[in-house]
Amino acid sequence: MVVIIDYGVGNLFSLQSSFAAIGEDAVVTGDEKAIAAADRIILPGVGAFGDAAAKLRATGLDKVIKEQAANGKPLLGICLGMQLLFEKSYEFGEHEGLGLIEGSVRPIADVIGKDLKIPHIGWNALIIKRKDPILKYTKDSDHVYFVHSYHAADCGQSVTATTEYGAELTAAVSNGSVFGTQFHPEKSGGTGLKILKAFCEVRV
Repeated sequence: MVVIIDYGVGNLFSLQSSFAAIGEDAVVTGDEKAIAAADRIILPGVGAFGDAAAKLRATGLDKVIKEQAANGKPLLGICLGMQLLFEKSYEFGEHEGLGLIEGSVRPIADVIGKDLKIPHIGWNALIIKRKDPILKYTKDSDHVYFVHSYHAADCGQSVTATTEYGAELTAAVSNGSVFGTQFHPEKSGGTGLKILKAFCEVRV
């Protein structure tokens, strides 16, 4: 069973529908016991890093996520959920993340140039950097859907895919059984469903 963590931030039921489309049971919950009993965990997220991190800490779910990740349970962070996996973010100040992947989250405005719109919204091609379990059905130039103003930086060893938007931006990362996608698989058509399917096949 897949648990989609409900902490008040994220497009939860669209994700749940995507798992249903690939024949996987997914439960939306913030219950610690349900998260501990799950086979794998999804950390979604939209909005501001600081607010989301504060909600995780207020509910105690930050500790639950870290404990489950330390036990080797597959964890996938999506969009802001991916950014929360990192050590810190510089979105409207400096905020501490979960520290499950080395690196920081910084404004894309610093690297893409002034002629491109922010946020970066739309379909972009993936550039696969290395083999990764959740990308086993994905190939170079497959398109996925992004909505973001910040990107993961200083994380070269964890990067599994990038995309080009005025600069080469981190699109996907992994560290052991912890995975992240800056794009939204649940909004990325068949390519996104293949990524979710591959995540459901991760064994540790």
